[in-house]
Amino acid sequence: MQGYTFTKNEHYPVEHLIFTTTPEHMKEFLEIDHEIWTLGEADTPGIDHIPFLYKEVWVNDNKPGEMHFIFVWESMESWKKCGQKEFQDLLVSKFDAKFKHPYELTRAIHSEENFGIHRFSRFERI
Repeated sequence: MQGYTFTKNEHYPVEHLIFTTTPEHMKEFLEIDHEIWTLGEADTPGIDHIPFLYKEVWVNDNKPGEMHFIFVWESMESWKKCGQKEFQDLLVSKFDAKFKHPYELTRAIHSEENFGIHRFSRFERI
């Protein structure tokens, strides 16, 4: 089919986080998330490149203030390196210093599934 690509038989680990905050603070949350988390994990100590293939942020119009963060990682090793407790604690403290409103990590779907979710295929318009 012209204008589309289809790739299959992949095995890229997927991280899926769901956060909530008050609807009036969601835009600020997303801006600070990008500054601290996206760019912070892109600058992981000991990794010379961005360790995830992409990150998408979805918002749920039916549940104002609910945000889904989807990462597709290049490998479990890269994900684990970014997930080191000391590094994550540093990013949490930086985020909390800038975002002064209540928020909650309500689900970590990848953890619920014991890190078993992976991207198998991708069909997309080019």
